[in-house]
Amino acid sequence: MTGSSRYITFIILELLLLSGTTGQTTERKIGQYRLTSDFTEVMADEVDTVFSLFHRYRRTDIYSPFNAYPGNYGLPLYQINFFDRIRNHDSYLYRYYYPFMYLPPTALFMDTQVPFTEMVFNYAGSTRATAEQNFRVRHSQNMNRFLNVGLIYDIVYNLGQYSYQKAENKDFIMHTSYLRDKYRVFAALGINNLYSNENGGVADSETIGQFETTEVPVRMGGLNRAKSSLRNRNLLLVQHYSPTGFRGQQAADTVKGGLLGQFTHTLTVESTSRTYFDASPRSGFYDTAYLFTPDTRDSLSARLISNTLRFDFGFSTRAGFELMTGGGIRHEMHRYGQIIPLFLADTVIADTSSARHQNIALTGNLENRVGEKFGWSASGMLYFAGDRAGDFDLSGRIRKDFGMRKGDSELLIDGKVSLETPSFWFRQWGSNNFYWSTGPYEREFTISAGTSFSYPARLFKASFRYAVIENYSYFGTDALPAVKPGALSVAAITADKTFRMGGFRSGTTVLLQQSSNPGILDVPLVTFRTALWYDKNIYFKLTGGSMHIETGAELFMHTRYNSMAYMPSTGRYYNQNTTLTGGYPFVNVFLNAKIKRTRILLSFDHVNSGLSGYDYYLIPHNPLNIRVFRYGIAWTFYD
Repeated sequence: MTGSSRYITFIILELLLLSGTTGQTTERKIGQYRLTSDFTEVMADEVDTVFSLFHRYRRTDIYSPFNAYPGNYGLPLYQINFFDRIRNHDSYLYRYYYPFMYLPPTALFMDTQVPFTEMVFNYAGSTRATAEQNFRVRHSQNMNRFLNVGLIYDIVYNLGQYSYQKAENKDFIMHTSYLRDKYRVFAALGINNLYSNENGGVADSETIGQFETTEVPVRMGGLNRAKSSLRNRNLLLVQHYSPTGFRGQQAADTVKGGLLGQFTHTLTVESTSRTYFDASPRSGFYDTAYLFTPDTRDSLSARLISNTLRFDFGFSTRAGFELMTGGGIRHEMHRYGQIIPLFLADTVIADTSSARHQNIALTGNLENRVGEKFGWSASGMLYFAGDRAGDFDLSGRIRKDFGMRKGDSELLIDGKVSLETPSFWFRQWGSNNFYWSTGPYEREFTISAGTSFSYPARLFKASFRYAVIENYSYFGTDALPAVKPGALSVAAITADKTFRMGGFRSGTTVLLQQSSNPGILDVPLVTFRTALWYDKNIYFKLTGGSMHIETGAELFMHTRYNSMAYMPSTGRYYNQNTTLTGGYPFVNVFLNAKIKRTRILLSFDHVNSGLSGYDYYLIPHNPLNIRVFRYGIAWTFYD
């Protein structure tokens, strides 16, 4: 870690020591929550201190269980499940880093009666040249019963087993909340720094297994010294004011019902920049180098300031009937800047380009709840002025709970219709190796629907998703933006089930997908992850203590398909039709242990490396790491 990383870690360790000296309390309330997508409501969220399958430490797998990436954790990735992919208009530059980052839509808040501190660390790699380290620390405490402050600092520092493959991600968030009966405020400041070396993949797949990983030739090596960086700074400020008290707080037994009303103001500010450096742009990796300069120094930036003001109102009864409606207005200011090639009569020079866009949108929602077990909602947004004038997004959801023999189950049905203008960067891009300025594209029109069913007592959940997309935007085999005229469809079924038999456990997640046009959107037909382990509590008579252990193995695999390839210069995944990946089983074995609030992991990742062939790729040219021993530990303090 760098000097700044060590300094921040030292400060947090001091917080940890201070939290450890806090006196115990008879009631230890530790609440965690997040805001809904429109930032108007609070949703409870479990504190992630779960022990079961603790060796699954990756934050990216929490966002989506199946991901494809260039072999080294921390590098940009995309979700194998099409419906988990980030296609948001404003997250274009960092969509492949999204699960690593702390951003306004994913901000977490806490409310604790005792200070809460957690540290998580794991290490893998036989040498310092290939070490993989992941470190996370979070701390939260209430200054009083209304005000909470907290922070999370996350480091992914993976040198990679292959040359010029280092990933160094440092993501930080500081959050605070102030909760009163009629007024509450939430604020979060996120700082995300993500750096990666770019090696372009191995030069010849036949060399895998013939050399040590560090000696395998790569397509962009010491001559290029290529690297990219992504920096993001963001601020979220949400204020709620309710003259009647917030939903769920009208608990007076003498009141038969009550009016509900809430004003919400939301401010988000984001600044994102991306740079790309290549010391030898004419080494042969790229077909084109526009600028006659000794090296590539691409740079671009995007800034967003968004303000939303809305009012929601309705009424509720003691019988559990509740009806809410509301609406508001949103204003966005965008600023884009980049260095582009300027084509003159007989030469090409570097020039700067900037653009400013504004958007104004109306938002609205309607929600009805009947008792605790049934409800429905509808929401929408319509852009009526600015660069996105005419874009809209309408969505709806129905929820029904059922009382079952072993506990409650939940059925969700949802749908969405949207029309969206492609991102500014999809329409205009300037760099040494790629340039496009295509003007307006046809807007992408999407109709999607789905349903999900969960039965927690039976450790089972399943979902079905279907979408029809017209004018689907993607990157073609030339790594340039393209739009498919007409419509394509994609469907997905997921199922997750855990079985118990004595001390043995097995858990399987299965994803089935089908695309109507694999040449434009290819997905593996079957993707699954399954684990089999033995679960045991060991009691020590001498000390009166106990240790909880899990030991077993897990397997990940998907059927063969044309996975997307990665382009270092643009940081984009794009279509390719020459290399099939998949059909290879990745096997890990693990031992997890828990003693009081301390969790420990020991594992061999990719234990079958070299025993099942060498076709261990998730994307073309970028093999996964070979067998490696990993150990890790997590401490949690809230006394």
